[in-house]
Amino acid sequence: MIYLQIFFAFFVPNIVGYGGGPASIPLIEHEVVNRYGWVTTSEFSEILALGNSLPGPIATKMAGYIGFEVGGAIGAVIAEFATIAPSLILMIVLLQLIFRHKDSPRVKRLSKIVVPTVAILMAGLTFDFFQTSISSNGVLQTIIIAIISLLLLEKWKVHPAFVIVGGLAYGAIFLS
Repeated sequence: MIYLQIFFAFFVPNIVGYGGGPASIPLIEHEVVNRYGWVTTSEFSEILALGNSLPGPIATKMAGYIGFEVGGAIGAVIAEFATIAPSLILMIVLLQLIFRHKDSPRVKRLSKIVVPTVAILMAGLTFDFFQTSISSNGVLQTIIIAIISLLLLEKWKVHPAFVIVGGLAYGAIFLS
């Protein structure tokens, strides 16, 4: 019975909590604190603080921790699955719908609109990253990192994970 409760405690908030982790956190808190009483409000705040300090989505980290505390390793797996299941199901359904109608003029038009929109959003994100880097590290350091990263990725085909680790090492050695 506990595994079913764990599943519903994380599945329902992530279905109705449109917008991801930040939108579903109050709903998860209601379930695990008020409804099931697995943690106190103070403990939930500490779990949230820990989740915010680690990289990745907040809701999945919280689900893994609370699921493990309540139901062990199986509880953690169930809580994680319940957290990602709504997005996973919706993505599969929508992708099937798009693939089924991929030759439709409407879908082709939609693709023609979406691709440039995503490109503009990514360009804006890149611009924001450059501004942050310039204000934090200076123009020269930003240009050096950008050129080296571009060469590693495009000319020498180094995996992006290694480029990121290299950037972290560069920052730790030269920018601290």
